[in-house]
Amino acid sequence: MAAVLLLVSLLSQLCAGQLGHPDPPGRIAVVGAGIGGSAVTYFLHQHFGSQVQIDVYEADRVGGRLATLTVNSQQYESGSPSLHSLNLHMQDFVKVLGLKHRRDVAGKSAIFSEEQLVLEETDWYLLNLFRLWWHYGISFLRLQMWVEEVMEKFMRVYKYQAHEYAFSSIEGLLRSLGGEHFVNMTQKSVSESLQGIGVSQRFIDDVISAVMKASYGQSVTIPALVGAMSLAGAQGNMWSVEGGNKLVCSGLLKLTKANVIHAKVTAVSLHNSEKKRLYEVQYEREGTLGSDYYDLVIVAAPLHKAGYQISFLNFQTNFPESIGSYHRVVSSIVHGYLNSSYFGFSDPKLFPFASILSTDTPDAIFHSLESLCPVNVSVGFRRKPPQEAAVWRVLSSRPLDRKELKTLFKSYYSVQAIEWQAFPSYGTTSSLRTLPPIVLHDGLYYLSGAEWAASSVEMSAVAAKNVALLAFNRWFELNEKIDQPDLMHKLKTEL
Repeated sequence: MAAVLLLVSLLSQLCAGQLGHPDPPGRIAVVGAGIGGSAVTYFLHQHFGSQVQIDVYEADRVGGRLATLTVNSQQYESGSPSLHSLNLHMQDFVKVLGLKHRRDVAGKSAIFSEEQLVLEETDWYLLNLFRLWWHYGISFLRLQMWVEEVMEKFMRVYKYQAHEYAFSSIEGLLRSLGGEHFVNMTQKSVSESLQGIGVSQRFIDDVISAVMKASYGQSVTIPALVGAMSLAGAQGNMWSVEGGNKLVCSGLLKLTKANVIHAKVTAVSLHNSEKKRLYEVQYEREGTLGSDYYDLVIVAAPLHKAGYQISFLNFQTNFPESIGSYHRVVSSIVHGYLNSSYFGFSDPKLFPFASILSTDTPDAIFHSLESLCPVNVSVGFRRKPPQEAAVWRVLSSRPLDRKELKTLFKSYYSVQAIEWQAFPSYGTTSSLRTLPPIVLHDGLYYLSGAEWAASSVEMSAVAAKNVALLAFNRWFELNEKIDQPDLMHKLKTEL
């Protein structure tokens, strides 16, 4: 009994930081309140405890690319419209916050190329399979097997994180999931990878290019891992949050009682004293300069020349001077009457599609066109008949001019265009010898670099959990939980 009491006493002292381990950090700064910043705030609160004060700096709006806008007193998704069912962190967030999945409203899709439809979805599953086989042979089966293999390996990350393992580099994380093959997928194009498993060029040109354009506004030269994530979403099993996906971000910040500071961070400087090391976060708010001191700083906003620029003072980081740029995508929310004749339907009543994807052709004026449902879907809600005015979301590489709008719509009541520096410009990935670092300094972490491996809400949530675990494990010197090799085998042995 005495031995048990001694063990309990030692464990309690260890948790209280009385055996040489540092006390928990007093204050943590998070830069950015998108899904990455909101999620990392939640995970930091979860691991370090409620006694830690977390300040979240946001220069624009909470939610980032999870955003909505208003048309006729109704809210519609203007940013990322849907989430994948395999995103376990987002599923957990919805449960914790008491949110609900939005009711699904079915709709068929088609692929458009050079003024004609090249593939049309029907209401019959077997007929859809037959059409794919008739046009492309077994390419779609090879694609499905490839995506499933990639996602099965990617899902390992949730088991690692459940056991509180973390990685100090993106390459290390990828290597733990799928070996060097996963790392190589960040340099090899999706087109080259699919050709390697026997997917036909016609299938790539017609289907894969359309999905890549709709997802990232880029071609099939984007990295294979990015492409696999996108194609997983294109195969269905997608969902949205009732009331808007951005509610996850605001909900997590409210749940953790984070202090949201609407200001732009301009610099982070290091201050060493005899007592401890601190980072000074300098910011600008409504024309006024300010600063505050923190034990840890998490940058959850993308650092690139045209984006969020932060100066690092009094210390050196290993952040590369040139990380590449972000790709512009324009989201136009149009309330109007679709010009169905442009897609080969002279009678609008016969137009059966809720979304149309465009292949990667020089003359294409849009990437995708989708009929939107409001973020609050009532039980009796039905999509508007095609001959009636509806709200459409058009993705394009630049704002649509009047001629292009008149091509796609017979007439319209309103157009609201939002320009996003949405995703990394993956055409520059091949020039990156390594992916952006996670650890910029002893107590300074970069979350958004994970987007260069794959940009999705799912990847941001996973990266947030990894950074929170890494910061926690490094702070308390739990080195056995960081960068462990052959982790899958280790967990199988432990279990």
